[in-house]
Amino acid sequence: MDRLRPLTESECYTRLYGQRDPTVTIVSRHPRAQGWSSPAGEELREAFEDRLDAREPLNPFEAEAA
Repeated sequence: MDRLRPLTESECYTRLYGQRDPTVTIVSRHPRAQGWSSPAGEELREAFEDRLDAREPLNPFEAEAA
């Protein structure tokens, strides 16, 4: 079945639960503004690899495997 238009949140709620209780309210969330710059994926991967390489082995068998 193809929809002619998308349903609103209010229409979906009514179809699922029936009439809305007056104590129920719909709160819309706005995206948070990011106050810092995020590193690029490649930079993040390289930093993770550096941290992995810098750590000490947990047991002697890990040292032999490397």
